[in-house]
Amino acid sequence: MKLIFFSFLLLLLQFPCSSRALIKLPPNVSVPAVIVFGDSIMDTGNNNDLKSVVKCNFPPYGQDFYGQKPTGRFGNGKVPSDIIVKELGIKEYLPPYSDANLSPQELATGVCFASGGTGFDSMTPKIVAVLSMDDQLRMFKEYIAKLQGAFGKERADFILRNALYLVVAGSDDIANTYFTVRIRKLQYDVPSYTDLMVKGASDFVKEIYKLGARRIGVFSAPPIGCVPSQRTLGGGLLRGCAEEYNQAAILFNSKISSTLNSLNPSMPNSRLVYIDVYTPLLDLILNYRNYGFEVADKGCCGTGAIEVAILCNPLSKPCSNASSHIFWDSYHPSEATYSLLVPPLLQKYMSSLV
Repeated sequence: MKLIFFSFLLLLLQFPCSSRALIKLPPNVSVPAVIVFGDSIMDTGNNNDLKSVVKCNFPPYGQDFYGQKPTGRFGNGKVPSDIIVKELGIKEYLPPYSDANLSPQELATGVCFASGGTGFDSMTPKIVAVLSMDDQLRMFKEYIAKLQGAFGKERADFILRNALYLVVAGSDDIANTYFTVRIRKLQYDVPSYTDLMVKGASDFVKEIYKLGARRIGVFSAPPIGCVPSQRTLGGGLLRGCAEEYNQAAILFNSKISSTLNSLNPSMPNSRLVYIDVYTPLLDLILNYRNYGFEVADKGCCGTGAIEVAILCNPLSKPCSNASSHIFWDSYHPSEATYSLLVPPLLQKYMSSLV
């Protein structure tokens, strides 16, 4: 009897246990994998080996992550990529595609291609030397070949067809390329620049569709003018929300939403969904005390007004409780914020995506 139990235990240890699903899917519907593209909101470590200032694989980043270690996630703990795979019962964390030790099982259940600092504007990643959306597309093609090599074309096609694809970018285009560095501001007004962003986003969606993606969620731009660094840079002496930045985000969101609706008929068997993160995040920021937070206009890292990426480093003393802050650093929400924000978004949009 002991021998049988021991053999069974060994068998269990050979296979990773999936997480318990918190989101209930319709009958006969499965989501075998989550595949993520975009920027630092979703990045789980793809910038670690890049020669870029946009990285965070050092303390105090990751102070509340498993093992209290920095992994390249732009936050104190889990980021939305991780929370989403956990909520869907797929696995605990979504690994970066750049991880050289990815197992076939990890590939089969999804990876993250996102790179902090990138955007829909091809100029955005060039400024900070990170992975462009075209780079992420190239990596996705490589991923498909690996998937087919490990599981055969039929199984790989099933995974690709039924996976959930999330595209999250646009913040860095507006905040950095347009309003801070101002390279594009010399060439475009806000309406024409948001047109450029929308073209980049829609072209990307078309490309992943050609490669087999069918369930595609595209996140809106957030209220970027209300993140601490943008309050510091564009919010005046009182560090209010930089309304010009928010208006640009609202305009982009309106355009990308209508563009995705118009694309749907030309993409048979697809579920192409616009996901509004602007409204619920703005509500959290403006009514932070209602949700149990104490600080919304500064991050937890250092002074909270400007520290992000290499400026949020071992010399930057973090606040005593990151969960009391809407933002971890001057640009990225805390894990506590994501934990309030992401599950209701999944509940709201999942039925449209599958």
